[in-house]
Amino acid sequence: MDHAIDAMIEIFTWVGLGAFVVLVLVAVAVWAADGTWLAAHAIVDRDGDEPVVRWFDADGDANSAPLSAEDAAVLGDVEAASIWYRHGWQGRMRLTRRPPGLRVLAWSAMGMLALGILSLVAGWVLYFARG
Repeated sequence: MDHAIDAMIEIFTWVGLGAFVVLVLVAVAVWAADGTWLAAHAIVDRDGDEPVVRWFDADGDANSAPLSAEDAAVLGDVEAASIWYRHGWQGRMRLTRRPPGLRVLAWSAMGMLALGILSLVAGWVLYFARG
């Protein structure tokens, strides 16, 4: 029975630490592929069929982008909002600085690291407790 517990703890340790490394590498790749997003203060224009946000970018150029249904629901009836726009692109904006999937990847990586560390500590405790 002790050997089965030791094997399970060893497996959880390696799975936790290995998954942590893989998830961190994926998170770094997602972060790098996301590009540069800059903050701006935008006006919400509701005159047409669908709401549009308009802002001036870092180069002083006027920019605009239609709001998705989700973004329009988040903004509600506000007339102005803080947005993030893609540097060097026209018509790309979002309401958050980083992509939502990046946060999920980061929390998953931290969970796997916690699993690996807890399993490693449990293995050491059992090793020294048995003498």
